[in-house]
Amino acid sequence: MTDLWALTASELAERLAAGEITAVQVTESCLARVAAQEPTLKAFACLDPERALAQARALDERKRHGLPLGPLFGLPVGLKDIIDTADLPTEWGSPLYRGRRPDRDATVVRRLRAAGAVILGKTVTTEFAFVHPGATVNPHDVTRTPGGSSSGSAAGVAAGLMPLALGTQTNGSMIRPASFCGVFGFKPSFGLVSRGGVLSTAPSLDQLGCFARSLADLALAAEVLVGDDPADPATRPFAAPDFRRVLAGGSRVTPSIAVVRTHRWAEMDADGKAAFDELVAQLGAAAEAVTLPPIFGEAWELLRRIMLSEIAHNLGGAQRKGRDQMSDQINALLDEGRTVTAVQYHAAQAARAAMQREMEELFAGFDAVLTPAAKGEAPKGLGSTGDPLYCTTWSLLGLPAVSLPILAGAHGLPIGAQLVGGMNDDARLLRHADWLIKQVTAPAKPARRRKAKG
Repeated sequence: MTDLWALTASELAERLAAGEITAVQVTESCLARVAAQEPTLKAFACLDPERALAQARALDERKRHGLPLGPLFGLPVGLKDIIDTADLPTEWGSPLYRGRRPDRDATVVRRLRAAGAVILGKTVTTEFAFVHPGATVNPHDVTRTPGGSSSGSAAGVAAGLMPLALGTQTNGSMIRPASFCGVFGFKPSFGLVSRGGVLSTAPSLDQLGCFARSLADLALAAEVLVGDDPADPATRPFAAPDFRRVLAGGSRVTPSIAVVRTHRWAEMDADGKAAFDELVAQLGAAAEAVTLPPIFGEAWELLRRIMLSEIAHNLGGAQRKGRDQMSDQINALLDEGRTVTAVQYHAAQAARAAMQREMEELFAGFDAVLTPAAKGEAPKGLGSTGDPLYCTTWSLLGLPAVSLPILAGAHGLPIGAQLVGGMNDDARLLRHADWLIKQVTAPAKPARRRKAKG
């Protein structure tokens, strides 16, 4: 039972439901892995092993008494430290809020608990989920960044500390760390998952998603997380997709993939370009190169303008409270955000809406967009979380995106391939991702391919 930590969430869920293993055994296995890896990895901002075991014991007791069990029964989950928990601190990655104790769980935490998950602990984030790095290192090479801002969640799943972890993305804070750490990262459509009880930085951009070690795991988690919530006005009543059924159904026809290298293709690392191009070539006629209209070349400046303006507003109170306890990086960016005029902000939002309309037209002819997740392998050094430039367009537009750990660079380190879907077409996006993974065969240059569980 000591190696249960190495199983995917779906594998564990099946064995837990069958009674072959217990929630306590799974939690103990993950905690043993944490004890071995955490001194180096530094993925957790807060960890309470006894509290986690108490949750697991209570869940096993429910099963013994024949009470209903949720789809995540007994699965340990890590939560990015901007997601409120009533029983653990939520400090937003800032010394200014050290010891902060929310009085209630975030909406997604309540849904996780109702589904039978064990809340293992709070994972490291960058300062206010923005730019200043936390302590976490990359599990593949401790001299390299794990990405950010969801660094602890991505690295923790990659290292086997927990099978599932939640993160958030405002620019590239899920897809990029998933790429650097070699795990699956899923950012659902804007408004699909509630942000109630989650730190608000840029509310027209902030999104919440999940890290896992298989597509099936992402589908399992998505069915629990997705849903309307009065606490988040961006959500709306809708019939939630049956993610697992759609994924299991497979693609009956070959999906049509638009290959978008973006207006920033020249900034890709050489090995990132080579790995991506090799993947595109392998897809053959299913993949068609598409050049987006010129307005998409403005995406990076538009997102920056919207993001900094909203963050300056939402974190202005924190800065007034304790500017001296905030990093120079974030102080400078908040100061810059206050220089964005109302005219500039609204013009950026109007241009964003025009780009969203263009993408609606593109998805009328294509099933998904294939694009890089990151420039290449995780950069060396821990003073930066890497460049989010290949996530920016899709973050700005609020489209669903998934990072697939199927490429590798010159040093054999992971590089993600990013697949993007149409708005609210999240379940089919995972199915198209499954199809794409199955097209990846043994390469001529093994260093550029990684096997992934679909």
